[in-house]
Amino acid sequence: MRSSHPRSAAIAALVATALATGLLAGSADAAEGAASADPVRIHDIQGTTRISPLNGKQVTGVEGIVTGVRTYGSRGFWMQDPDADDDDATSEGIFVFTSSVPTVAVGDAVKVNGTVGEYIPGGVSSGNQSVTQISKPAVTVVSSGNALPEAVTINEYSVPAEYAPAGDTAAGGSVNGLTLDPSRYALDYYESLEGMNVRIGTSRVVGATDPYSELWVTVKGWENTAKRGGTLYGSYESQNTGRLQIQQLAPLAQQPFPVANVGDKLTGTTEGPLDYNQFGGYTLVARTLGEVRTGTLTPEKTKAQAPGELAVATYNVENLDPSDPQTKFDNLAKAVVENLASPDIVALEEIQDDNGAKNDGTVSADQTLTKFTAAVTAAGGPAYQWRYINPENNKDGGEPGGNIRQVFLFNPARVSFTDRAAGDSTTATGVTTEKGHAALTHSPGRIDPANPAWTDSRKPLAGEFVFRGRTVFVIANHFTSKGGDEGLTSAHQPPVRSSEAKRLLQAQAVNGFVKEILATEKNADVLAVGDINDFEFSGTAKALEDGGALYSAIKSLPKAERYSYVYQGNAQVLDQILTSPAVKNFSYDSVHINAEFSAQNSDHDPQVLRFRP
Repeated sequence: MRSSHPRSAAIAALVATALATGLLAGSADAAEGAASADPVRIHDIQGTTRISPLNGKQVTGVEGIVTGVRTYGSRGFWMQDPDADDDDATSEGIFVFTSSVPTVAVGDAVKVNGTVGEYIPGGVSSGNQSVTQISKPAVTVVSSGNALPEAVTINEYSVPAEYAPAGDTAAGGSVNGLTLDPSRYALDYYESLEGMNVRIGTSRVVGATDPYSELWVTVKGWENTAKRGGTLYGSYESQNTGRLQIQQLAPLAQQPFPVANVGDKLTGTTEGPLDYNQFGGYTLVARTLGEVRTGTLTPEKTKAQAPGELAVATYNVENLDPSDPQTKFDNLAKAVVENLASPDIVALEEIQDDNGAKNDGTVSADQTLTKFTAAVTAAGGPAYQWRYINPENNKDGGEPGGNIRQVFLFNPARVSFTDRAAGDSTTATGVTTEKGHAALTHSPGRIDPANPAWTDSRKPLAGEFVFRGRTVFVIANHFTSKGGDEGLTSAHQPPVRSSEAKRLLQAQAVNGFVKEILATEKNADVLAVGDINDFEFSGTAKALEDGGALYSAIKSLPKAERYSYVYQGNAQVLDQILTSPAVKNFSYDSVHINAEFSAQNSDHDPQVLRFRP
């Protein structure tokens, strides 16, 4: 029994009063007939699984108090029965989808006729759970100004430590048909509160305010805490049950959403209906929003390389093209100079062609790079030179017409690039021997571009560099994205991560190429860098490391510092630098300048590795 749901106003009494005073049409006989039948209650609709036992059925006279009204997006309102049953698995709240702007107000006592349905945000292919709702409603307001049902408090004591039950194998791994166990599983707990009035107290922000006016908090302040205040996603089992997305009911024009960074606190009480949406799952749609207490987090700065050290960095600059504001170029350049200490080699990901996403066949990126390197010089950095290979038009994924690619920048005052019969978009570079040492047949060159693993994805760019007389091979990567994978709150448990299959093939191709180099020269210095789009504990990372050819250097950091990206409140690794066995005594830094902040120049944090070849 939910002790936090005491009766606030008996709906039956309100309806009886309304009938007696003529607010509702109907005779005393009709009222007597209505009273003699057992009306459908919200908890009857919600049931004890994720799918309503009344799905597709018409219901009449469903009673509740309006707890929230949404006038934009998916328009409708939430209502809640203040008289809870004694089953913790059944929610007492529900969303009523009106499609047009609702005519009810918070505190109204209402009766609703309509059709029960299960709406899947993002569609069936998304794998998301469904939201039980009433659609095509006929709504009668019985009275107004009623007290709201007392909010259920979500905190570290109420949310279970175990994330979700295993899905039913007979149902393709779905949890939809399983009886909810809210005392054991976090996803069942949140589902048992779907549509209900909930609240949180002061909570740590673990996902900064995004452009869509959302932020993430955790109600478990101790759960997998990152060094700088976030919450670490360090394994497939550490889903972090205390995370909750926060939105607000009021349109932004009426009430601006607070700006928060990771490590800030959302103080006081935040209260409103618990929704489930396409982008993040369970979301507290705040009717009352707490205030942000700003923390002390600032962008990091790595130390400069010593004279005998080679500094190599990777940075995803998020679809950079000449049409971007000069401020983006300037801010990215300033980060390279001030936060990354002007690395000797920088592998850039997501450099677009010279007219960005205009889909006209343009593939050159010289204008993009001229503008970027000029900004670096203006910020006090070196006069970087660059090397890259133009992709085939629209063959490498990303925005149509954008033609993103990896690019090598290098400081010619400290390192030289060895040009060897530069390859093209379809010609594979290989490994040969020159004066007893490994060498590339094409530098820069692409690794196995005809391999189906790279279809509609970025092909790895390999290049030879020389630092203080020693050759260093660098492979710049941008593996296929996680697009299409199901979220952690999926109806399938564990979620389906379909994109991993392609990254596994990509990792195997890169690993095989590195092994070719090492077979030719055992002690070759090889770095595989870039946006791997996968975790350091993933099958992708294991395939890259296979046979000891490479080592994911971010694992040299303490666990609390292993992240380069924040997604739905989980601080996680996507960007990596992997080293061959000869690269020893290195220092590694995941330089946190973007992912934890509301104001970003990219959504990725750059990575820097320093070593003495």
